[in-house]
Amino acid sequence: MPVYVQHEILAKVGDVFNAEALWQAPGLSLFSRRPLLRDLLERSPREQRGRAATRCFSHVTLMLPQDEVDDDRHLTRGARVRDLATSLAALHQKDFGDLLKGDEVRYHVVGTDAVAPGEVKVKFGHAVYLPAPGEQVLYAVTASTDSAIWQPVCAVYPNQRLTLVGEDEASATFAVPGWSFGSEGGILLINDGPDAPIEVQVRPKDLLDCQYDAANGYYVLRAREAGGQRLLLKVSRMGAPARPGPAPARAPSAPPSRTPAVWKPRAAVDDSEMTAMPLAAVPAAPPVTENDATYAPVARHRITLAALALPRLSRYRDTGAQALEIGLGASLAPAAPNKESLIRFAVDDADEVHAITAAGRQRVSVPSRFAPVDGASIQLHAVPPQMADRYAALLAVPHGPVQPAAAGTRLVFGRGMPALAALRVLDAPAFLRHLDGSLAASADRLGLSRNAFSWEATGEGLRIVRLAETQALFHLDAELGLVAQVETATQEQPYLIPPGHHLVAGHYVLRFDA
Repeated sequence: MPVYVQHEILAKVGDVFNAEALWQAPGLSLFSRRPLLRDLLERSPREQRGRAATRCFSHVTLMLPQDEVDDDRHLTRGARVRDLATSLAALHQKDFGDLLKGDEVRYHVVGTDAVAPGEVKVKFGHAVYLPAPGEQVLYAVTASTDSAIWQPVCAVYPNQRLTLVGEDEASATFAVPGWSFGSEGGILLINDGPDAPIEVQVRPKDLLDCQYDAANGYYVLRAREAGGQRLLLKVSRMGAPARPGPAPARAPSAPPSRTPAVWKPRAAVDDSEMTAMPLAAVPAAPPVTENDATYAPVARHRITLAALALPRLSRYRDTGAQALEIGLGASLAPAAPNKESLIRFAVDDADEVHAITAAGRQRVSVPSRFAPVDGASIQLHAVPPQMADRYAALLAVPHGPVQPAAAGTRLVFGRGMPALAALRVLDAPAFLRHLDGSLAASADRLGLSRNAFSWEATGEGLRIVRLAETQALFHLDAELGLVAQVETATQEQPYLIPPGHHLVAGHYVLRFDA
């Protein structure tokens, strides 16, 4: 494999800001015991014909001891760093002018703690590019191990043709956070211009398996041995994309102004006076003798928690609610957030949605798709515009709880009804936090009445009766698109939810399955 990035150390440097001392030793370089910058560029040409160099590298990065750079910034406002870059560019132009072929000479001087005092690290090569002043970024490259937390890797500019990313900056142009494949290989990004899509190659080609996931818009890197770790690499076009990709993140729109809700004190309820909800009455089957009859299955209705509606907490600011956080475990079932959660989603009082994993916490755009591990897919859906003043996002629940709905039986859903408590997965203090950091009351107190609505399963669909005048109910279709806001639903004229459609009440998006 060719050397895409040259890394060299200039040792025993008396003055790291002396351009002449870094460029060439006094006297004949033939008798120099240690090569300096001019010798390194001469021995490693960009192009050559036979043994004769026909073109040299023109972009060079110098890494100086961090203490030296800090002192220069304190004492001279960085004047010595700027003079060093200017002087080296002039020497480079003077000695290699006939090998530049019109390329502009650019030097970049930075400080790093990885360089020892009295040393200077030099980096140049096919995959080293220094952008011109004001040059706009063409691609942004990020990496993730769980598809939720994305760490920046590098930027690719329009005239930057080759970029090598890998384990660290000693073996590549840029280091990739979370890289676990060793220093022998890397990922080569080939940019043939703004009108062509970027090309991603593994170098060497037999080291890793690299597949593009078109549904999620990122590359999946895996070690070829069984059970190897994976790494996700996303190359995002800045501006008009050359191929279809995810939409850029947008700041959440401000919800319409309205009077925020407040906690309302309620008198204690005597449990002995509560009316228990009857279970579906099933008549006892008469005993039958064993025969050769064939029994057909009876159609069963059920209510499934299909998604969780993440509220805009700014509506409830007077309650002191600061954050609502939901955890998804290994089975992707919603649970209280803890360290065992595979991934967590949080919405704060600024109505921003964040994803939280072992890799950290990061704000995410809506809609988004996540794959924290292989075989797991989590979708964060956008809220229909008519509901955007109440909700920030709809979090799909792949394995939500299911409640049987026997035909002919009417059940009541609400904060005060224990019969359907299995569907109200957020009815616990662990999900909601106050401004003082303490745990708040049940998250169901945000937007869900004690007796919100009742349902009755029928062959035509789920018949809904609205029980609380202040309870907002929304009818969504099978694709979570808004059908209507349920404003009129009485015992005499119930509202019908067809099979496969959804009903939103409070935080819960319930699907009727026939």
